[in-house]
Amino acid sequence: MIKTQLSIFKPLKKGGIYVICIMVLFISIGVLTTIKPAYRFSSHVITEWTNEIDSSTFLHLFSMENKAYEQAYPEDKIHPSLWTVLFQIATNLKPNDPRSLLGHEIPGFPRYGSQIVIAGEGTNAIDLSIESSPPLEEVLKERKAVVDDDDEEEDNKDDEDKETNDKQTTQDKKVVFLYNTHNRESFLPHLPDETDPDSAHHPEVNITKVSQHFAEALENKGLGTYVDETDHMTTLNENDWSYGQSYQASREPVEEAMASNKDIEYMFDLHRDSLPREKTTIDIDGESYAQILMVIGTEYDHFEKNLSLATELHYLVEEQYPGLSRGVIKKEGPGSNGVYNQDLSENAILIEFGGYDNTLEELYRTADVLADIFSDYYWDAEEVDAQ
Repeated sequence: MIKTQLSIFKPLKKGGIYVICIMVLFISIGVLTTIKPAYRFSSHVITEWTNEIDSSTFLHLFSMENKAYEQAYPEDKIHPSLWTVLFQIATNLKPNDPRSLLGHEIPGFPRYGSQIVIAGEGTNAIDLSIESSPPLEEVLKERKAVVDDDDEEEDNKDDEDKETNDKQTTQDKKVVFLYNTHNRESFLPHLPDETDPDSAHHPEVNITKVSQHFAEALENKGLGTYVDETDHMTTLNENDWSYGQSYQASREPVEEAMASNKDIEYMFDLHRDSLPREKTTIDIDGESYAQILMVIGTEYDHFEKNLSLATELHYLVEEQYPGLSRGVIKKEGPGSNGVYNQDLSENAILIEFGGYDNTLEELYRTADVLADIFSDYYWDAEEVDAQ
């Protein structure tokens, strides 16, 4: 008799649980939809919870409901653990990345938060440079600089050895815009009285020479190129701004150039990295080249398009010169600009050319290679658009 009564209560118990769950669900929905907007979960909060989760995780969740998505799941990815994902959302910590914990505990550590999109040869989280902000008076200091004859010969080689492309040319159109936000970034091999990387700055012998050489190489491939020669460090000094406001100083000349020249299609901001020679140099067929690293900010709407361009160029470089590109990284959050004026164009990239230990000769070699590869990319894209 007792067993019979218990068997009657079991379905009632289960039904009661279901009813309670449905009531809790409807009450929760009612609360979330009726409370004041200030107390609701914002899209920003949800974004903060989910932006660090690998996209393959969401694809896996879709495949649990629709098996068709399983076919699109990357072969090199293992299926994520549900508990790992829930832990990451709840704590904002990544079990396989100790930086996510240290970043909350150590002052200044968020500056190391660059995200590697594509890791080239020798690139890892430890070897990524930091956006340093040296005192402006140190940047503006007068220094002795020397340029070897070999470097000048390499720079002038375009007039003698380069083959001008007569079939493909942009004519009078300047389709590529080059500039240097940190225009006084220089190189210790050309500063005989300096050994401190933080002092590698010069008003003339600096990264702008690489931009000029790069422009000449692009011109020889038929691509009209304009190089902005504004001394942004002088702008900072005149406005009593700090070095950290360099992108604010370079933004106005970029806007003016783009407003006055509607033909500009691509925009490259050339820098030199704050890393030693062994991390920015590669030997190819017996000659040393300065490696490049492409940087994309993510704190603007269309960064995915700039990221796509950087990714394509990386793989094109790697195909012909393996190891020359150190990869592609994204930057956002504390300690980084996050925009880098890339919101002004859907074809904008910040490119780190070598480091403070590289020579102009090595940098010019790399500029020639990148000009060859980018010009092929440009003309291929033009042919596709013409069809």
